[in-house]
Amino acid sequence: MKISQKGLYALQAMMMLARRHNQGAIKIRDIAYEEDLPEKFLELILLEMKNARMVESVRGAKGGYALRRAPSEIHLSEIIRLIDGPLAPFGDAEQLRALIDKDHAHRALYQVFLDVRNAAAKILENTTLADIVSDPQPNKTAKRPRKKRQKEQASILPMVVHGTGSKA
Repeated sequence: MKISQKGLYALQAMMMLARRHNQGAIKIRDIAYEEDLPEKFLELILLEMKNARMVESVRGAKGGYALRRAPSEIHLSEIIRLIDGPLAPFGDAEQLRALIDKDHAHRALYQVFLDVRNAAAKILENTTLADIVSDPQPNKTAKRPRKKRQKEQASILPMVVHGTGSKA
């Protein structure tokens, strides 16, 4: 599974919208400011989310974006699949099952890959935005400078599992 920077931004924006669910539409600039995300990039991400019917946009002075469904109805797997593609860290399940059947010498290895793939997918498919959003309102006085935020992101990103999606 590969979670790109764009995927991480999408998850952060959706978490912010989940924290503010039922509070009306939130302006892109407010999302970008509170989550320390690039506004222009966020516009593209939210347009994708709108086209996938995960968020809705509201025009006008009180316009912005809001979740289209309750946070408890939006799974992390949906967001990641939309932005970054398949969840499978080692190819799709069918490819792995075919390798298990064909390559007897490496069957156990491919079975481990299939188990990892299934476990990762299960966790993401069973985790909703509501599950990961604990603070209903962000603390507006706790803004962090951009440089500190970038350092924190750098320490988080190496923990993300990357894969090429190519055959094992």
